[in-house]
Amino acid sequence: MAKTAVEDKGMDQIREQEAKEAVDGVKGSRRLSDAIMPHILKLYASSATSHDFEIYAPNATFEDPLMCAHGVKQIKSAFYSLSKILIDNKQHYKILGKDLDVVSLIKLRVEEGKVVRHEDWWDKKPLWNRDTVKLPLIGRLAETLRRGSMLATHALMRFGKDPNP
Repeated sequence: MAKTAVEDKGMDQIREQEAKEAVDGVKGSRRLSDAIMPHILKLYASSATSHDFEIYAPNATFEDPLMCAHGVKQIKSAFYSLSKILIDNKQHYKILGKDLDVVSLIKLRVEEGKVVRHEDWWDKKPLWNRDTVKLPLIGRLAETLRRGSMLATHALMRFGKDPNP
């Protein structure tokens, strides 16, 4: 069955609208990343202020291979405890006098303009948990150790209090 000129014109308008919406979606995600990324970079550069943590939702989580933080106060403790970190996602630590460089992939999940999940995958490998390892018991042990590490760091960093200006 042949299409009429009216049907073709209608399809062209639909395609144009879909293309415009796709472009607007990309622009919207760029605006969102433009609003969030400067704060994330300040966190990793150890130069964050309390304002930089406003990108997180109150119940946001942060995980890396050492810690599992729940809520903004624990996330503050995690980042206020960091040593110098390079912006190109190569994290530099000095542990017991030895240099350690860690390449990571930072994954952010954003809902309603706020970060609700922030994962830091060292060596760009998924975090060990009950869903990502072959033996769920090992994954649970890894989760428990990260939570314990976060609790100790949280206490040492004065429970997420901002440093004095």
